[in-house]
Formats: sequence, C-alpha cells, structure tokens
Amino acid sequence: MAAAAAAWWGRLLRGARGAASRRACSTGARARAASAAAQELQSSGRGRFVLEHGAPFSAFLMDSFGRQHNYLRISLTEKCNLRCQYCMPEEGVQLTPKSELLTAEEIITLARLFVKEGVEKIRLTGGEPLIRPDVVDIVGQLYKLEGLKTIAVTTNGINLTRLLPRLKEAGLNAINISLDTLVPAKFEFIVRRKGFHKVMEGIHKATELGYHPVKVNCVVMRGFNEDEVLDFVDFTKDLPLDVRFIEYMPFDGNKWNFKKMVSYKEMLDTIKQRWPELEKLPCETSSTAKSYKVPHFQGQISFITSMSEHFCGSCNRLRITADGNLKVCLFGNSEVSLRDHLRSGASEEELIQIIGAAVGRKKKHHAEPALMSFPLCQDALQNPPNSKQWGHTFSHWLTLKASLPKQKGKASMKNKLTGQLFLPRSHPEKQWHIATGILQTQLRGYCVFQKDPSSTFDTKCLDASVGQVPVNHQSKEVCSGSEFHTRDSGSCTKVLRGSDNLTHTDEEGRATMVNVGGKSDSKRTAVAGAVVLLGEKAFRMVRQNQVKKGDVLAVAQIAGIQGAKLTSQLIPLCHNIPLYHVEVSLSLDEARHAVVIRSSCHTWGRTGVEMEALTAASLAALTVYDMCKAVTHDIVIQELKLFSKTGGQRGDFSRV
Repeated sequence: MAAAAAAWWGRLLRGARGAASRRACSTGARARAASAAAQELQSSGRGRFVLEHGAPFSAFLMDSFGRQHNYLRISLTEKCNLRCQYCMPEEGVQLTPKSELLTAEEIITLARLFVKEGVEKIRLTGGEPLIRPDVVDIVGQLYKLEGLKTIAVTTNGINLTRLLPRLKEAGLNAINISLDTLVPAKFEFIVRRKGFHKVMEGIHKATELGYHPVKVNCVVMRGFNEDEVLDFVDFTKDLPLDVRFIEYMPFDGNKWNFKKMVSYKEMLDTIKQRWPELEKLPCETSSTAKSYKVPHFQGQISFITSMSEHFCGSCNRLRITADGNLKVCLFGNSEVSLRDHLRSGASEEELIQIIGAAVGRKKKHHAEPALMSFPLCQDALQNPPNSKQWGHTFSHWLTLKASLPKQKGKASMKNKLTGQLFLPRSHPEKQWHIATGILQTQLRGYCVFQKDPSSTFDTKCLDASVGQVPVNHQSKEVCSGSEFHTRDSGSCTKVLRGSDNLTHTDEEGRATMVNVGGKSDSKRTAVAGAVVLLGEKAFRMVRQNQVKKGDVLAVAQIAGIQGAKLTSQLIPLCHNIPLYHVEVSLSLDEARHAVVIRSSCHTWGRTGVEMEALTAASLAALTVYDMCKAVTHDIVIQELKLFSKTGGQRGDFSRV
C-alpha cells in the first residue's frame, strides 16, 4: 500500500508543480539569481537572528522565525506499485518524464550540500521509493555523508522483505511502513492490489533485523477502519512498533465525505476506555507526533494531528520533489528548481545562496492539510494582507458599491445610501489575525479578500426588494398571491412579501445589525446552490481528477463547508450562528460540462441560515474556478441562489 501519508503527499507535490520551476537557467540568470538570493538572505531578519544569538546552526537553513531545518525529505520517484483509493485513480496519474527527474548523482550532490549546512536526517519518500532500482546504492552513498545521523524511508512495504537486508547493510536505520488495516480483504479493497501478507512480512522482518521502533502509519477513516484502532494498539503488545494514527479527511471517488474524519481526541478516548492506564510520553520539540504507551507493551502509539492541530511552529522539514524542486513548506505553492540550477552548472556557493533565500521566505504557518492547501486561498494564508493590500472583505460585493482608494494605507468606503465615507470597523490586520486565529482552532479553509483597492464591487443586491423593485435591472412583475415572476427565467418563486424597508439600515440609511434578541429560538434550515460552467476540457480533467492543483470536487466541498462556518467573518452584518450541520455536495453535469453545487445548513436559533448556505455555495464555486483557471479562464459561475428556507417570523420559502 502506498505510504499512507507519503504517497498522498507526493500527489500534492506533483499537483503544485509550476512551470516557472522548470526553466533551465542560463549562466547569467543563475548568477543573478544567486546574487539576489544572497542579498535577500543578508537583509532578512534571519541573518540578524543568527548574529544576535550566536547560533552555530547554518544561517542558510534557519528561517526568519528561528526554526532550524535539519530534516530533509527527498522523493525518489513519483511512481507507485499500488493504487490506494484515497491517493490516486486506479489508472494512475500522469508522470514526469524520466529526463526531468533527479539522477542518483544529483540526489547525492544535493544531499551532501544540505548535510554540510546542518541537515542531520534524510527520509526517502515517493511515490514508492523502493521501486526505484538504485535505491540501495542511494542509501549507501548517503551513509557516507559525514554528519548525517539518520537515513529513513517511508514505504508501502510490498518490496521491503526482499530489499531490507541490503538496505540495512547499506546504512538505512529508520523505517515507516503504511498499513491502514489488519484485515486482508480491506487491504485489497483500498489499495486495489493484493499484498497484505507481504506488508506483514516486511514489518516482522524489520523487527527481526533490529529496527526499534518500526513505525507503522495508519490513516484512520470512519466507516472503514476506526473499528480497528484497538486492534492496532494491541498490535504493539508483543512487537517494538510505533503505530502512528494519522488524521485524514478521506473522500469517496471525487467527493469528500466529511463524516469520515476521526479526530485524535476521539481515538484517544476510545483507547483510554480499553486501557485507562495509557501513559503520555515526552516528545522532541520538532516532533509531529503525540505519543502514548500502554504499560508493559513493547511498542507505543502516536497521533499525527495533521487535521486538528498543526505543528508549523516547530517545523524543521524541507522537501525535494522527484523532479528536483525545493519546497520549504509542503502545503505551499512556492518551489525552487534546484535541478535546473544544478544542471546549468551552479556552484556550491550559488546553490547555498538560493536555498538560503528560499528558506528565508518560509511562512510562519500554512493553510493546513485538511484543506489540502486550498488553492483558492494559499496566497492569502501565506501572505497576510497589509493595510494597503486589504481593500475590503469579499462580503461587500453583496452589500456595497465601494471605491477603495488608498488613504494613508487604509481602506475607505462609500456608503451607497448616505454617500458618507467610512472606515472598516476593525483594522485589516486585526481582522486578519482574528480570522487566522479561528482557522487555527478549526479545520482551516480559506480567506477571501480583495487585493486591488481600485476595484469596485457590484450593487445588485441593494437594488433588490421582493415584489417592489427590479433585481439586476431585469424586468420582473408581481405574480398572484405571494409570488413574483422573472420574465427571462419564466419561473415563479413562492415567498412571503418582503418588508418595505431594508432591515440592515437605520432611519438615516447607515448600516446596522438586526437585533434578534426579542426573537424566539426555532429550527432553521436553508438550501442554496450554484452552477460552474467549465467547458469541455476543464470538465474532462475534473472528472478524471487530472487537475494539477489537486482534487477539485474534494477541495471545493471542504471550502464550502468552511465558508458556511465563517460566514459572519465574511459578511459584516451577519450574526455568528452555531451551526449543527453543514452539507455541501458537488456533482458533474455532462450535458452542460458543469459542476452543480448544492449546500444546506441547519441550526436552532433566533435567525436564519440563508447566508450560510449561500456562502457555502459561493466559496465552493470560487474554489472550482480557482483550481481550474490554469486550464481555461472561460469559466462561468451562475445560478447562485437560495432554493429553500424554513423557520423564522416570515415563514418558509421554497423555489418552485
């Protein structure tokens, strides 16, 4: 089975590959790049940090937050001999040409450079690293590097029994093996191949050869293997294993199944019911695992909380992809092609300067794997907006026609009703930190903001009042009863007649939040939807899951769910509502080459959830656009609308 984390991570790396990192550098360009990198490094806070603290660690591998990167992961190949359902389609994925992959000599050259600068641990990953023919030779060459303390491999275990004696002799001293189930039939189902007994043989072979502990990576999925958590713990009773339970948000086909996530706290509670004497173990500062042990068991267990609690603050990892790109953060889009510089004859000093500058640009934290690095907002999360960039939040296209000129670095806005200029209620950086604070305690999703202060937003919603004025300047006529009719659509919508006044403005036309204190609690639901017309090419790539940024439907679904939960942060006058259920589904419409989005929100409270449902549909649609725009910009988002709502003083609404 493809290493539960590594194979999937490898897929993300392939998807994030950019064309810029593929260009070969001329000698002049290389020199300029190295020079610019050197200047950037010298001017960064990182250089000052080293001077002030007298740190012996290489300045080139220390970022501006003082994190020392002594752990390097090198992908040896994009290929894998399994087809795990949560990792790649059954037919596989498009691979990089062999000529563009790093050779063994290039891998050793780069590894030697990193070790010289302070890297103490190298992990070989994939794809599946053990299908590379020269893997034993590579391990042997790495073992000769003075200063390298640990050579590790993450493998699916299929070839381990056959290769491990030679790998151990060559110098391999740490192993991670993927195993998501102890039931052979389940194994074959999820990896679409046979091989369970080979993996088990590999685990036992590793223990026999003295690997203590042998780390076993288990991705836990509700409805699939969460019932085996106790069995995996018991697996550590007589073997020196470290079973690592990895939080994951799996998807079925091309759709996220939000209900399948199992948090580490839930797993921990289950385990403590069986073994209340479970002990917490100390861990290193840079460790990504929370470790525990049942007394008298030979092995231990750990939790990789990649979904619920990130570990960016202590990150000490750098990654080199199979085609030679340096990634300082797995979930960022930023890459530097060391392969291109290497092949164009860059000197060791030039390479060090380029690596150092890349490390210096590493952000404090990322957009979280739970969202698979939501492409929609990676830039936002990795480049927090300053006052001049902020403009104003996405929500104002629903309520304002704003001109956002720069005035002393702050965004001023014009009230459509009063003509008065006013500033946002809170400073943009403060809004940013509030938003990121929320993201850090939930499954992170997105942050949408307008970077161009000179742009304007539409005002169509301000012109709308049901049964009274035209919407979108299209002719509408009042139907019988409580319906209105749109000539261009030919449909009637059953609603209670709206108020004669806008509820979110006071008598002077200034924006105000509705006071719901006098309302009674009731069950409230809302269903909304949107359609994204992709065109034939983009639609085909989405259907076949071949978009380089990742799984479009999966990411868009989580973006929509997060959008619903953060609606009050995006729409200024919305109340913060405790949602007890959010569901976002995406389906493919072959006839229209479209993605059809449907969202629903449920709560028990004093105000409705229409905006939450609409925000969910909007963010899902925008995410689809963002992930497909590299294929084509001829994408149309349409039919964003509320289908139904229940609860509240104005009664139910249903679009016929």
